[in-house]
Amino acid sequence: MITMNICFIGGGNMAGALIGGLLQQGYSPARIRVVEVNAEQREKIQREFDLEVDAELANGMANSNIVVLAVKPQQLSAVSRELSPLLADHLVVSIAAGIRAADISRWLHGYPRIVRAMPNTPALVRAGVTGLYALPGVDVEGKRKAEAILAAVGSVLWCPHEEMLDAVTAISGSGPAYVFYFIEAVQKAGLELGLDPAQARQLTIETFLGAVKLASQSGEDASVLRARVTSPGGTTERAIRSLETDEVQNAIVKAIHLTHQRSHELGDEFGKV
Repeated sequence: MITMNICFIGGGNMAGALIGGLLQQGYSPARIRVVEVNAEQREKIQREFDLEVDAELANGMANSNIVVLAVKPQQLSAVSRELSPLLADHLVVSIAAGIRAADISRWLHGYPRIVRAMPNTPALVRAGVTGLYALPGVDVEGKRKAEAILAAVGSVLWCPHEEMLDAVTAISGSGPAYVFYFIEAVQKAGLELGLDPAQARQLTIETFLGAVKLASQSGEDASVLRARVTSPGGTTERAIRSLETDEVQNAIVKAIHLTHQRSHELGDEFGKV
């Protein structure tokens, strides 16, 4: 296990997921501290994880060698400027959506040891996937430490260029919402077909879980798996033809491209501060 003394700045849901994942993997609570300005949230973290939680940044940073920036994107500029004089040789990992590493470095007066991470909400149940990008100033050991933190809540994917994180945002960052949207539609159809809410939910969610498990364990492309379920002249074929007539696949692809575009725009907007 890699030795790390971690200070989380911000104690929201994603920070909580990462802390829970690290503790579950055997990391000592004594090596994790949290800085959270909201008193109610501080009490919640202390109750749930039995950690030291501080309201003051300087106190929380004591004895740390890794900082995880887990505040809202709109707060990151101010937090970074407060953090800057407290940094020595710390590794800084940001999970703030949309904020580019170069802008964080600028707010930290040129600090070079920064990793940007884009996790997604299934991290809350240790089933996330995170895109990672490191500035050139981060060494191999620093990358290993950043990866260990995010791998506590799922799989990780290193991006050689930061621009790839916009694609990560479009596919996996926003991706759970696409899945939930489809689940909503299938459950609605189930209700219209006479199922009660519990039955519609069970059938829909178990079907999604099973299909995803099959896809993850199969070496075959999703299109092959779909074709195997779609017998000529059968019930599934009629459904797929309806989806193709309505150009549902093209609509999904278009939506993801728009997400990618918006991710890039947010990076520009947040970086103007």
